[in-house]
Amino acid sequence: MSIVTKKLTSIPRTVFFLGLVSFFNDLASEMIYPIVPIFLTSVLHTTIPVIGLIEGIAEATASITKFLFGVYSDSIHKRKPFVIGGYTLGAVSKVLIGLAYTWPLVLFARFIDRLGKGMRTAARDSLLLDNTNRTNRGFIFGFHRAFDSLGAVFGPLAALVLLALFKENIRLTFFIAFIPAVIAILLIFFFVGETKRATITSQYRLSRFSWRTIPKELKFFLLISFIFSAGNSSDAFLLLQAKNLGLTTTFVVLAYVLYNISYTAFSTPLGKTSDRLGPKKVYLFGLLIFAIVYFAFGIIHTTQLLWFLFPIYGIYIAATDGVSKAYIAEFIHPEESGTYFGAYYTITAIGTFLASFIGGILWNTIKPSATFLYGSVMAILALAIFVMYHRKRYFRV
Repeated sequence: MSIVTKKLTSIPRTVFFLGLVSFFNDLASEMIYPIVPIFLTSVLHTTIPVIGLIEGIAEATASITKFLFGVYSDSIHKRKPFVIGGYTLGAVSKVLIGLAYTWPLVLFARFIDRLGKGMRTAARDSLLLDNTNRTNRGFIFGFHRAFDSLGAVFGPLAALVLLALFKENIRLTFFIAFIPAVIAILLIFFFVGETKRATITSQYRLSRFSWRTIPKELKFFLLISFIFSAGNSSDAFLLLQAKNLGLTTTFVVLAYVLYNISYTAFSTPLGKTSDRLGPKKVYLFGLLIFAIVYFAFGIIHTTQLLWFLFPIYGIYIAATDGVSKAYIAEFIHPEESGTYFGAYYTITAIGTFLASFIGGILWNTIKPSATFLYGSVMAILALAIFVMYHRKRYFRV
């Protein structure tokens, strides 16, 4: 039996089914993600500023609630109710968008969708952590992210097929997206359980969490994550740049799919590599890849290189997404993981919001390439500070 086969057969039941849950939920979400702006502008005749308002409120909701629900899940020592509730809100939101005839209902739908994301994310990651040990954290988190990104591969493709079959009936696509979302909820309800480790009563309480009590290395990692995320603008800018360079809408979607294929393919191997070399080194590798890709997006003038850059960009996210949580897990107790995962998500979300805001200004006032050059510089800055901080231990395994 090969090493890979042994690893796959050793995956805990909860981790496997949480992977399936993420696959079906992301399948549903990515079916509608590319077409919601089209629905708002072409069907509901909504203005661009209103779309910005909707997305701003939605993302702010997710940013704040990831931390709050993470703290609450720690305080009551429960994970599964938050995961079920979060995915349920996400499923309901898809039906509400399909029923919308005015933009305020879309705003409400996006609000409860992001509220659901805030409710489930930290608790879900805590469930994953409860099924790991020090030798397989990167592998487990990487395995889960691979399932999540696999849903993002098939979601946009499914949307293209459905729009072609049903003569661009966008509302029907929203309703069909409800089906895989419900499958995700049923999988959680029947097949995902909390381990004893997740329900142990501990001394941890909300009042104990403060910036002063965070371990020094974790505090520094959160700072580095914020610096990096402050240049990591929305992926929508990458898609817009691909469109500006000459790709058709269909090819832009396919380039996005190619990115997710790469993300899926590399998440588990890079997670396993982080278990062997340490998550810090793999995370720094991811920052370097990001800096290179963003720099390239800032200087290219033809579409040919895009077919290389999008899959390389997938390697960046595979090297940082699950790996960052494996790194955080080295400094915390499982009973307080909801709080710290939630804090990490909130800090990086604030940074990403700033990056998108600054990126938009640079795009409009200077030129699109400035957005990507700014992001590349911030990634290099974060990488350089991280390396200098750990210069005495950086090359130790």
